[in-house]
Amino acid sequence: MTVSPRRPIEFNYAVAFACHNQVDYTRKYVDSLVTHGIDLTRCVAVDNASTDETRAYLKTLNLGACILNRANLGCGVAWNQGARALQAEWTVVMNNDVLVSANWLENLLLTANRAGLKIISPSLIEGPLDYDWDRFSNEASAKMHDALRLGEAHAICMAVHESIWHDIGYFQPVPKLRGFEDTLFFHQVDKARLPIGRTGSSWLHHFGSMTLKYMRQQRGLSEKGNLGDRKSKRLLRLSWLGRKLQKARKRRRSRLWRKAELARYGMTMHGVRDGGQFTWN
Repeated sequence: MTVSPRRPIEFNYAVAFACHNQVDYTRKYVDSLVTHGIDLTRCVAVDNASTDETRAYLKTLNLGACILNRANLGCGVAWNQGARALQAEWTVVMNNDVLVSANWLENLLLTANRAGLKIISPSLIEGPLDYDWDRFSNEASAKMHDALRLGEAHAICMAVHESIWHDIGYFQPVPKLRGFEDTLFFHQVDKARLPIGRTGSSWLHHFGSMTLKYMRQQRGLSEKGNLGDRKSKRLLRLSWLGRKLQKARKRRRSRLWRKAELARYGMTMHGVRDGGQFTWN
């Protein structure tokens, strides 16, 4: 089954992404946007002081805006800069180490509007690109078109309605958080009881947080090392026990979703590619 891409001209949208080196992944990402009908004049790139060819490459693109920071100011600052530079009803905040698929944005926003959601994320395959991505994404989006996880979204890619900025504000602009910004943001979303979700109708391939891995290597940390300030968790205003209980609830909910999706579709919204096989989380 082949799905022809449609231009999302009926939506008032902007796409914001941050960069810090890793120019090869940025090229693949932008190429996939163009292939699947995204207007680059609706895109904002924020470069956090790259030292490779990233800036030269970004300058060749007909972007809506390109912001060049003098230092690595972190995800929160970059996301805020992107969202404010090109304001729209929907701002898609996403990583630059992903590939999009046919009708990914249309399916995201149509689902959000139909379900009354204010934040929505796509399904993901993570790992090496050693399979037919176009064929897989077409088939997966058709098979899981009606699948929806209410109450879950992720910062690898999320479409954020403009009302969110008014209800809870933007991301915490603190460079030392280094990746904890999304946790704080979703915590505020949860406290405000705002409707969010994740859809099986839209899919991305995620190579695997390449910028964060690069930053860990720069700092001599292990692959799972903590980049941010260890005191950042205090900003959640939750006790140690409260954080543990919150994580336990999320894990329990994820297990229920996984069981239900496997039973109905034979797959889930989160796949990991390993050894030429899919593992479903």
